[in-house]
Amino acid sequence: MNLSNLKPACGSTHSSRRIGRGIGSGLGRTSTRGHKGAKSRSGYKKKVGFEGGQMPLQRRLPKFGFKNGNRVEFKPINLNVVQQLVEATKLDKIGLNEFIKAGLATAGEPVKVLGDGELTSKVDVEASAFSKTAIAAIEAVGGKAIKL
Repeated sequence: MNLSNLKPACGSTHSSRRIGRGIGSGLGRTSTRGHKGAKSRSGYKKKVGFEGGQMPLQRRLPKFGFKNGNRVEFKPINLNVVQQLVEATKLDKIGLNEFIKAGLATAGEPVKVLGDGELTSKVDVEASAFSKTAIAAIEAVGGKAIKL
Protein backbone atom coordinates (compact mmCIF):
# COMPACT_ATOMS: atom_id res chain seq x y z
CA MET A 1 0.00 0.00 0.00
CA ASN A 2 1.20 3.50 -0.84
CA LEU A 3 -0.24 6.98 -1.30
CA SER A 4 -0.97 6.47 -4.99
CA ASN A 5 -3.53 3.70 -4.46
CA LEU A 6 -5.39 5.05 -1.40
CA LYS A 7 -9.14 5.55 -1.85
CA PRO A 8 -12.19 5.86 0.41
CA ALA A 9 -14.01 2.76 1.60
CA CYS A 10 -16.64 1.46 -0.78
CA GLY A 11 -19.98 3.22 -0.23
CA SER A 12 -18.57 5.88 2.10
CA THR A 13 -18.70 8.67 -0.50
CA HIS A 14 -21.24 9.77 -3.08
CA SER A 15 -21.50 12.58 -5.59
CA SER A 16 -23.37 15.67 -4.42
CA ARG A 17 -26.84 16.41 -5.80
CA ARG A 18 -26.70 18.98 -8.62
CA ILE A 19 -29.87 20.94 -7.93
CA GLY A 20 -31.35 23.60 -10.20
CA ARG A 21 -30.15 21.96 -13.46
CA GLY A 22 -33.46 21.56 -15.26
CA ILE A 23 -36.65 19.53 -14.95
CA GLY A 24 -35.09 16.45 -16.56
CA SER A 25 -32.65 16.04 -13.69
CA GLY A 26 -35.52 15.55 -11.24
CA LEU A 27 -34.01 18.30 -9.09
CA GLY A 28 -34.98 21.34 -11.16
CA ARG A 29 -37.84 23.87 -10.87
CA THR A 30 -38.21 24.30 -7.08
CA SER A 31 -34.72 22.82 -6.56
CA THR A 32 -35.60 20.78 -3.43
CA ARG A 33 -37.04 23.87 -1.65
CA GLY A 34 -40.74 22.92 -1.95
CA HIS A 35 -43.50 25.43 -2.77
CA LYS A 36 -43.84 28.95 -1.35
CA GLY A 37 -42.98 30.06 2.18
CA ALA A 38 -39.95 31.84 3.60
CA LYS A 39 -37.70 28.78 3.29
CA SER A 40 -38.19 28.65 -0.49
CA ARG A 41 -36.99 32.24 -0.97
CA SER A 42 -33.47 33.54 -1.32
CA GLY A 43 -32.09 35.41 1.67
CA TYR A 44 -34.03 33.28 4.17
CA LYS A 45 -32.43 33.06 7.60
CA LYS A 46 -34.08 31.24 10.50
CA LYS A 47 -33.99 33.15 13.80
CA VAL A 48 -31.85 31.57 16.54
CA GLY A 49 -34.08 29.37 18.70
CA PHE A 50 -37.00 29.46 16.22
CA GLU A 51 -39.02 26.24 16.37
CA GLY A 52 -41.45 26.67 13.49
CA GLY A 53 -43.94 28.79 15.43
CA GLN A 54 -44.01 26.42 18.41
CA MET A 55 -43.25 28.19 21.70
CA PRO A 56 -39.41 28.09 21.83
CA LEU A 57 -37.60 26.22 24.59
CA GLN A 58 -36.12 29.38 26.11
CA ARG A 59 -39.67 30.75 26.57
CA ARG A 60 -41.20 27.44 27.78
CA LEU A 61 -38.73 27.06 30.66
CA PRO A 62 -39.29 29.07 33.85
CA LYS A 63 -36.98 31.93 34.73
CA PHE A 64 -35.23 31.83 38.09
CA GLY A 65 -32.36 33.40 39.99
CA PHE A 66 -31.03 36.91 40.21
CA LYS A 67 -27.96 38.56 38.68
CA ASN A 68 -26.79 41.60 40.60
CA GLY A 69 -25.78 44.25 38.09
CA ASN A 70 -23.63 46.02 40.69
CA ARG A 71 -21.57 42.95 41.65
CA VAL A 72 -17.81 43.57 41.62
CA GLU A 73 -15.83 40.64 40.21
CA PHE A 74 -12.36 40.51 41.81
CA LYS A 75 -9.30 38.79 40.38
CA PRO A 76 -8.15 36.48 43.20
CA ILE A 77 -4.44 36.28 44.01
CA ASN A 78 -3.18 34.00 46.80
CA LEU A 79 -0.35 34.78 49.23
CA ASN A 80 1.89 32.06 47.79
CA VAL A 81 1.69 33.87 44.42
CA VAL A 82 2.60 37.15 46.16
CA GLN A 83 5.58 35.37 47.78
CA GLN A 84 6.77 34.05 44.39
CA LEU A 85 6.44 37.57 42.95
CA VAL A 86 8.52 39.02 45.82
CA GLU A 87 11.24 36.41 45.29
CA ALA A 88 11.30 37.06 41.54
CA THR A 89 11.30 40.88 41.65
CA LYS A 90 13.09 41.49 45.01
CA LEU A 91 10.66 44.35 45.79
CA ASP A 92 9.46 45.38 49.25
CA LYS A 93 6.19 46.88 47.92
CA ILE A 94 3.88 44.98 45.57
CA GLY A 95 1.02 46.87 43.91
CA LEU A 96 -1.41 46.56 41.00
CA ASN A 97 1.29 47.50 38.47
CA GLU A 98 3.47 44.57 39.57
CA PHE A 99 0.50 42.18 39.30
CA ILE A 100 -0.22 43.49 35.79
CA LYS A 101 3.46 43.21 34.70
CA ALA A 102 3.56 39.63 36.01
CA GLY A 103 0.42 38.81 33.97
CA LEU A 104 -1.67 38.04 37.06
CA ALA A 105 -4.22 40.78 36.39
CA THR A 106 -5.29 43.15 33.64
CA ALA A 107 -5.50 46.94 33.82
CA GLY A 108 -8.69 48.21 35.42
CA GLU A 109 -9.44 44.84 37.02
CA PRO A 110 -9.90 44.89 40.82
CA VAL A 111 -7.58 42.48 42.67
CA LYS A 112 -8.33 40.67 45.94
CA VAL A 113 -5.50 39.08 47.91
CA LEU A 114 -6.54 35.80 49.56
CA GLY A 115 -4.86 34.05 52.50
CA ASP A 116 -4.04 30.73 50.81
CA GLY A 117 -0.36 29.84 50.99
CA GLU A 118 2.47 31.15 53.14
CA LEU A 119 4.14 34.57 53.13
CA THR A 120 7.69 34.65 54.54
CA SER A 121 8.97 38.03 53.27
CA LYS A 122 8.17 41.40 54.83
CA VAL A 123 6.25 43.17 52.04
CA ASP A 124 3.70 45.94 51.65
CA VAL A 125 0.86 44.78 49.40
CA GLU A 126 -1.48 47.17 47.58
CA ALA A 127 -4.76 45.70 46.31
CA SER A 128 -8.44 46.51 45.91
CA ALA A 129 -9.47 44.09 48.67
CA PHE A 130 -8.02 41.61 51.17
CA SER A 131 -9.39 38.62 53.02
CA LYS A 132 -9.07 38.65 56.83
CA THR A 133 -6.59 35.75 56.75
CA ALA A 134 -4.46 37.56 54.13
CA ILE A 135 -4.29 40.74 56.26
CA ALA A 136 -3.34 38.67 59.32
CA ALA A 137 -0.59 36.80 57.41
CA ILE A 138 0.86 39.99 55.85
CA GLU A 139 0.95 41.80 59.21
CA ALA A 140 2.38 38.72 60.97
CA VAL A 141 5.61 39.02 58.92
CA GLY A 142 5.77 42.79 59.45
CA GLY A 143 4.22 43.99 56.19
CA LYS A 144 1.25 46.22 55.47
CA ALA A 145 -2.00 45.49 53.59
CA ILE A 146 -2.86 48.73 51.79
CA LYS A 147 -6.42 48.83 50.46
CA LEU A 148 -6.85 51.03 47.39
